[in-house]
Formats: sequence, C-alpha cells, structure tokens
Amino acid sequence: MRRPGRRTGPPGPARPRGPAGHLVGAYGLPALTALLLLVFSVTLPRTFPTVDTVDSVLFTQSIPAVLALAATVPIVTGAFDLSLGYGLGLAHVMVMKLLVDDGWPWPFACLVVIAGGGVMGVLNGVIVEFGRIDSFIATLGTGSMLYAVSGWITGGSRIVPGPHGLPAAFTDLYDSRFLGLPVPAWYVLVLAAALWLLLERLPLGRYLYVIGSNPRAADLVGIPTRRYTVYAFALSGLIVGFAGVLLAAQQQIGNPSVGLDYLLPAFAGALLGSTAIKPGRPNAMGTLVAVAVLAVGLTGITQMGAAFWTVPLFYGATLLLAVGLAGYSARRRLRTGAVAAGDAPAASPRPPSSPDGGPAGRTP
Repeated sequence: MRRPGRRTGPPGPARPRGPAGHLVGAYGLPALTALLLLVFSVTLPRTFPTVDTVDSVLFTQSIPAVLALAATVPIVTGAFDLSLGYGLGLAHVMVMKLLVDDGWPWPFACLVVIAGGGVMGVLNGVIVEFGRIDSFIATLGTGSMLYAVSGWITGGSRIVPGPHGLPAAFTDLYDSRFLGLPVPAWYVLVLAAALWLLLERLPLGRYLYVIGSNPRAADLVGIPTRRYTVYAFALSGLIVGFAGVLLAAQQQIGNPSVGLDYLLPAFAGALLGSTAIKPGRPNAMGTLVAVAVLAVGLTGITQMGAAFWTVPLFYGATLLLAVGLAGYSARRRLRTGAVAAGDAPAASPRPPSSPDGGPAGRTP
C-alpha cells in the first residue's frame, strides 16, 4: 500500500537553481574579492589600501592575466595548452634576440614574434586534432621542444642589452601610464573585452562552446570541429606571443626559463574563472575576476610576511580548488539540464574525434 503523499515512479527532472543560487554561483567570486580587500585593508591599514599597492598589483599581474586569458580559449573547446609557459619564454627570448643581437626595429620584431606565437598555436591545434593526440600530451611535448629552442637560441645564458639599453618606445609598452592607470592594465581590459565579445556574441564563440560541450553534436550539425579547435589554439598562441612582448619590455633581459613561472598562475586563473560570472563554462570575464582574486590574496599574504614558498603553495592549492569547483559547476549544470549550445563543461579535456565523429579515446 502506498503511503499518502509519497511519489512513486521515475524521478522527474532536477529542479533548476533559484535566483539566489544563481547569483551566488555567478557572483560569489567577485564578492570574495571584495571580502579579501576589506580583510586585508583592516589587517594591513598602512600598506595594503594604498595607491602603491594598486599600482604594484596592476603592473605585476598584467602578464599572468594575459596568459590566463590565453589559456581560457582552448579550455572553451575542452582542450588544454600546457605549452603556454614555454611559449611565453621563447617569445620574450626571441624579442630580445631580434632587438639586441640582430638590431631589428622594435615594432617589426614585436609583430614577428606575435605572428610566430600564432603559428605555434596552429601547430599545437593540428597535432591535437589531426594527429589525434590528447591535448595534455601533445602540448606538453611541444612545450618541451619550445624550451629546447629557447636554450638553443640563448646558449643557456641570458640575453643582456648593451650600454644603451633597449629603445625607450619599446620599454614604454610596459612602463608607461594612460589615463592614470598602468598601460598593462589597459591591455588586459581590452583583451578581456575582445574575448568576451568573441565568445559570447559572435558565431565563432558559440561554435567553440558547442565543440567543448559535445563534439559529436557539433559534427552532426555541421560544425567543422577540427578547424575551429585549431582556430582556438591559434588565437591562444597569438595572445601568448603578445604576452612575450610584454614580458621582454618588463624584464628587459632574455631569460630562457622565466616563462615556466607563469604556467601555474595562468591555469589557476582560467579554471577558477570558469566558476564565476557564468559558472560551469570558461569565460573571459570570469577569468579576469579570478586573476583579481589571486592577485589580492597573494599581495595580502605577501605583505603579512609570508615566506617565499607560500607563493607556489598558494597557486597549487588554488589550482586544485579551481579544478574541483569547475568540475562541480559543470556537473551541476548537466544535472539541471542547463548545458545547451554555448554551455561547455569546464576543466574536462575532450578526446580527439575519430573519422566518424565519435571519440577516439584518451591517450593513457
């Protein structure tokens, strides 16, 4: 005998989150940023809430922010580009070599390096999609090769400018100000706005989200998944090349191993960003908010006298947290039926497609 009021039969569809739950998921990370600002301002009233701290954050976090935006684009398609840090190191070394050793005009050198980053991105995309190699393995291999090229170009040493230094117009790409803010901050804002427009408002972005959500469905509706995935890697490579130009203007010295320090912050920002603004899907504005959270937290603990080893600990713990939260957000969207065209699960690399459109399996 059935109890009164008890439902039998198969369960109905999961109930979507209410407005409050959606707001918490979308704007929890910006709220955390504000909370951290308040806590550190109260704890460190003499050093944290100052113009010098703001300038320092905007200057030092601009390159990690640009690289995090570069990492976001392949993640939209369900792929990961682990060659970002190595590509950054090679790009900034090439800028220094062209300027110092070969005497190229700095605008031409910068354009060539940025274009070279795009070519490297195309190569990564071709290896992943047409070579049918898992993106983790493929980009780790190409990244190691890029690191080898950096060492070959520099001979294992640093490229140091002569007594006259680098052209002032080139170093102004990083050191100057515009409307009271450091110029690198404007680069980040413009790039984030451009990626937001591309991913959220243009057909290319919608195609990339569909590919990341369900490559089989993308094939069935006629989206050339391989070609658009190569586009995503190419765009990421162009952004990495631009970040290499900024790094050369910042450091004014060619160090072949410096790019590796930016790999972990980039992925921490990109993956944590997929839990904000549009939870469960990578997005440019979420990445920007995540970079702000990481910058505020790192600046605060540094001013509190934390030891040097707390920086990699902070980024490593944040990366683990970001992957966990991103996966949870994606699963929740799947359970509530929220994943549709344009909603891509975050932090889940997809396997390359087989000729019939189905998954070809992961490389162990």
